[in-house]
Amino acid sequence: MNYNIAVIPGDGIGPEVVRETTLVLEKIGELYGHNFNFTEVLAGGCAIDAHGEPLPEETLKVCKDSDAVLLGAVGGDKWDNLPGNKRPEQALLGLRKSLGLYANLRPAILFEQLKDACPLKPEIIGDGLDICVVRELTGGIYFGERGQKDTPMGKAGYDVEIYSEEEVRRIAKDAFEIAMKRDKKVTSVDKANILESSRLWRGVVEEVAKDYPEVTLNHMYVDNASMQLVRDPKQFDVIVTTNMFGDILSDEASMITGSIGMLPSASLGGNIGMYEPVHGSAPDIAGKDLANPIATILSVAMMLRYSFNLGKEADTIEEAVKKVLDENYRTGDIASEGAKVVGTKEMGRLVREALK
Repeated sequence: MNYNIAVIPGDGIGPEVVRETTLVLEKIGELYGHNFNFTEVLAGGCAIDAHGEPLPEETLKVCKDSDAVLLGAVGGDKWDNLPGNKRPEQALLGLRKSLGLYANLRPAILFEQLKDACPLKPEIIGDGLDICVVRELTGGIYFGERGQKDTPMGKAGYDVEIYSEEEVRRIAKDAFEIAMKRDKKVTSVDKANILESSRLWRGVVEEVAKDYPEVTLNHMYVDNASMQLVRDPKQFDVIVTTNMFGDILSDEASMITGSIGMLPSASLGGNIGMYEPVHGSAPDIAGKDLANPIATILSVAMMLRYSFNLGKEADTIEEAVKKVLDENYRTGDIASEGAKVVGTKEMGRLVREALK
């Protein structure tokens, strides 16, 4: 099979982790008889430097003409003083909107080999963690009306949180479908005691739940959810929530698993999925061969599974990662005493060698 993949290395450590990941995909192609065609394009800060805008039209065209998109990371302090609509992060919002990517799946899995890296007590994590955060991606406060206005107390800025019934219904349906393949438990996170948008959210989620009688639904306010994630994370299976709440909670969930450098994500909803690591661009370690490529490598495992329906190939990548961890190889972010510490390139090579 032939697959066309738009590759956006992006900024900071993005090019380094993406390079190792495309090499992993090429090895998978050799093993299973697939051909992965990569077209590299610019987005984020590097696109601003080259073209004066974070998401050039050519980049968007290549992405729309591809079977999937692989993204490294965008942003960095170099571009922090730009106006909001010109910042590198606008590339992410533009890609999600243009490709119809309304659902972000972020698995937060604590690998058995990395229990020592988890900041929580052993009695809290037990035999491990496996949480899936389903975040609405194209609505809410990030896409609502915004601006500044004069008030008696001076200039004021505003951002509007707004959700329609259909936006909530489709993300809730995805969450329940995922839960049916897991432990059949959904926690919907909102702020319905304060926000009108959350009251609508909760009502629609309850309507959708009627179509999934096997799934247990409970509701949780976002402040309580953020506390429960560190107090008793094993109570969660699938968490479904809004764009802003999901942005925050998914990062929290990722850190309790040991390292944000280990976790992949998939953005789905349209005909083309976009896959990226949860971590950011980490400009402080860019170019130093220190970045952990595993989150990006696991992201393409999700790509194989969700976009190309290549489950066996996805399993092969995930098993290779586990094998390398079993052999006690670690990048610096996940290293504990006695570990064999390696850099970005060496970790990529070890994973490729472990592919069977």
